[in-house]
Amino acid sequence: MDTAFLRSPLARNLVYDEFAVLHSTSYRFHPLRYLRCNPTDSRPCQTLSASPLRGVTQRVAALPDVDDFFWEKDPTPILDTIDAPIHLKNLSSKELKQLADEVRSEISFIMSRKCQPCGPGRSVVELTIAIHYVFNAPMDKILWDAGQHAYAHKILTGRRSLFHTIKQKNGLSGFTSRFESEYDPFGAGHGCNSLSAGLGMAVARDINGRKNRIVTVISNWTTMAGQVYEAMGHAGFLDSNMVVILNDSCHSLLPKADDRPKMSVNAFSSALSKIQSSKGFRRFREAAKGLAKWFGKGMHEFAAKVDEYARGMIGPHGATLFEELGLYYIGPIDGHNIDDLICVLKEVATLDSTGPVLVHVITGTENDTGGNISSEITPNEEGPSNSSHDLLKFLETGLSRTYNDCFVEALTAEAENDKCIVVVHGGMGMDRSLRLFQSSFPDRFFDLGIAEQHAVTFSAGLACGGLKPFCIIPSTFLQRAYDQIVEDVDMQKIPVRFAITNAGLVGSEGPTNSGPFDITFMSCLPNMIVMSPSNEDELVDMVATAAMVEDRPICIRYPRGAIVGTSGTLTYGNPLQIGKGEILVEGKEIAFLGYGEVVQRCLIARSLLSNFGIQATVANARFCKPLDIDLIRTLCQHHSFLITVEEGTVGGFGSHVSQFISLDGLLDGRIKVPSPVHFAVCNFCTQHIKVFAQKDNPRIPSVFCVWRSADFQECESYDMVGISYDNHPRLKRILMPESWIGWPLRKDYITPNFYEIQDAH
Repeated sequence: MDTAFLRSPLARNLVYDEFAVLHSTSYRFHPLRYLRCNPTDSRPCQTLSASPLRGVTQRVAALPDVDDFFWEKDPTPILDTIDAPIHLKNLSSKELKQLADEVRSEISFIMSRKCQPCGPGRSVVELTIAIHYVFNAPMDKILWDAGQHAYAHKILTGRRSLFHTIKQKNGLSGFTSRFESEYDPFGAGHGCNSLSAGLGMAVARDINGRKNRIVTVISNWTTMAGQVYEAMGHAGFLDSNMVVILNDSCHSLLPKADDRPKMSVNAFSSALSKIQSSKGFRRFREAAKGLAKWFGKGMHEFAAKVDEYARGMIGPHGATLFEELGLYYIGPIDGHNIDDLICVLKEVATLDSTGPVLVHVITGTENDTGGNISSEITPNEEGPSNSSHDLLKFLETGLSRTYNDCFVEALTAEAENDKCIVVVHGGMGMDRSLRLFQSSFPDRFFDLGIAEQHAVTFSAGLACGGLKPFCIIPSTFLQRAYDQIVEDVDMQKIPVRFAITNAGLVGSEGPTNSGPFDITFMSCLPNMIVMSPSNEDELVDMVATAAMVEDRPICIRYPRGAIVGTSGTLTYGNPLQIGKGEILVEGKEIAFLGYGEVVQRCLIARSLLSNFGIQATVANARFCKPLDIDLIRTLCQHHSFLITVEEGTVGGFGSHVSQFISLDGLLDGRIKVPSPVHFAVCNFCTQHIKVFAQKDNPRIPSVFCVWRSADFQECESYDMVGISYDNHPRLKRILMPESWIGWPLRKDYITPNFYEIQDAH
């Protein structure tokens, strides 16, 4: 890499990704096609990009300051004047429509440059503008049940300048976050929680005597979760004043959902919605209900049936369901007609009668939006994996082969020979790889959406009927079904095969979608078998193992992202011996006992330690429960240090190993077990390690060779305490003159109480 460029002012503003530093010889400098240099600026306007990338330009260096560049995109004159929702109040109808186009263009431009899907973010732009035009946030509380629905909300609430950092480390969250903005009153990660939280806020408002309004936006795909109906029933019972907006994208997570009739919005339904939301109609309806009650129970029931019949005749399917739950239904409304949305929401906002109101908005249609903006849910899009090698391979080849691909291929092969194998999928969005099994065995595939509780018990019922269900649920969503796992599966020793996807640290989706806890909450169950593969070949063997087990439940956890690349040729696996690991490489003094894909990093660590004359042993545990106690005894008896490695948390694999060696007497002066290393979630790089260096020897030359994922600012911090690694860019020479001796003088330079502060955190 050109050292002159590294010392240039531009280099100081760039945040280098791991592969830009470690693989600098593979890249050349040239302007990206969507950036244009300012002709009056004498600074070098260039960035890093991989070449060639099969015709696809990929950005390798993040650009934290977009003001340094002119991005070639459509002008946004109205959006440029909006920094808070209050700035919408004086815009005309024509200007609001233009603003919607500008916001949609902004979302499309940035997400396309980031190679991330827009999802439903573009389809709710008009709805978002109408909500902020009518209601007064942050005094009025606006809750969203999905992160992608809140993209326009983030742009309109003062976060536009940071929107290009969404789902990046130290950038905007991909979801609403209470720690990010006062306009986000409640965090949303897994969906279907906004209605319950909004009802709680409405009750708290009433008890405290406040008059602000509560608005919750839910999606049609979250209505598959039981929590939504629990909250609706409770809201109808309490009769608290709140507004529920049902964003109907006309798409569902259920297969064959396109076969159902699509709901249309015409002039009649639009006029009917305005009548339903008007004060006069609402007061007339309330007066009629009161008069019917005065005549007696029989007349009241007769009037209720007439009302239900009339609304069922002229209203959409399902409207009476909301009425039965106690919500006053209004709709459907065209979600891309700002005038109609504002008209209805204004009437709803000024209703003086109490009770929850549900406004049905259709957003998943082609309208005056320049194309199909249907909100197809794709939250589980595969991205680069963990290591710099996998990330570079991802950029060069596009979508790499993932663990999900290998799992589904192996499961499909098993299902060809075993007609009892069925697949039950739960979670938000179906992974693309599952379509292989769905197309091969459509009658043996069940996609239940975000109904994880039902998915687990449904799988238990299938197993009781003689089938072999593989229940595929992402780790973070499996948490919502834990009661069913304990009561309906494990206690009864029903052989449900759990495939826990996206296990460990998943990167760009942030902490809400990371899965570090499944080792802990699955391995504590008395009858559960818990295993995790170190590579794709072992994953294929574990699929065969799970299909063989018929006397108790079993789970396989595997990460999101690209495979290791051992061979990729295995389709049929060989069943493994339950509770048995293996020693991959033998050494002495130090032993690494890895669980899961981190075994590959243990092998890298051993290779790096060998440069210092240290020959370490690397063992692959395979099983967290039951443990291979013979393997652990062997490692403890022949080594001075045992290091367990996992992508988990306290109570996980390392805790189980520590408990065993303590009870077995192996800790009595013969083996040392270091404290666990703490991890944080970041974008594309699964591990950012906080190292607790010893006071007498803060130099750790090998740790970050294993990790190899420090960005520019982190390297700067590590450089201060003497931590280095191969191809270290000598950051102190960038920050200080070449003649400077010692570590760079920085405001965050190590202080005398550094270790006390470190211990406190």
